Amino acid sequence: MDLGLKDRVYIVTGATRGLGFASARELASDGAKVIVTGRDAERATSAASSLGPNAVGVAADNSDPEAAASLVATAKERFGRFDGILISVGGPAPGSAASNTDEQWAAAFESVFLGAVRLARAAAAELGEGGVIGFVLSGSVHEPIPGLTISNGLRPGLAGFAKSLSVELGPRGIRVVGLLPARIDTDRVRELDSLSGDAKAARAANESGIPLRRYGTPEEFGRSAAFLLSPAASYLTGIMLPIDGGSRHGF
Repeated sequence: MDLGLKDRVYIVTGATRGLGFASARELASDGAKVIVTGRDAERATSAASSLGPNAVGVAADNSDPEAAASLVATAKERFGRFDGILISVGGPAPGSAASNTDEQWAAAFESVFLGAVRLARAAAAELGEGGVIGFVLSGSVHEPIPGLTISNGLRPGLAGFAKSLSVELGPRGIRVVGLLPARIDTDRVRELDSLSGDAKAARAANESGIPLRRYGTPEEFGRSAAFLLSPAASYLTGIMLPIDGGSRHGF
């Protein structure tokens, strides 16, 4: 299937590794031009270089109020157009309701929630018909994940924002989609498994509860993201797509 990505221009935040990088790689491999962002300029440049000449690395912190407008301007300056954004951020600090501090909550709200809202608003102001805004969220949108209380608190709210935005932008022909990864084999998930004290046993226990009996790969997530952001998914908006090997049992 031709996804229609050739020469379209996307911003992918948090794309120096993990799910963001996997998504940027799939977009670029299918002909899109990509602005790859990360907090560290050297890592952003390195990640973009590995994707070829149609990727540019830019240092950006999602919690920076100036980042959103700057990234959109960069996309237009470097590639002459702007077709969409995938808003991906690192996961907030793990912990419980009792152990997470006010400072951890505030930092996560700035980067995970408010930073994403700002990026989406800036993108919406510049996108035209056929544009798309994607959010990398979490399976915690539907069901809390033990040990990730801050994520459990913020991700569902961001999904609600995304759904509201899809209704507002729909008449302009702009789509809004959410991706809900569960156990994808990334550094972040391996770190969470290690918190149990026995990462191998934690992974085995988690895999036993996944119908496909394995963790997903970043490439599998990236291909799903590339499809949802592409013109091939032109009639999909307001959806929250679980990418979880069947872990979510509800309809």
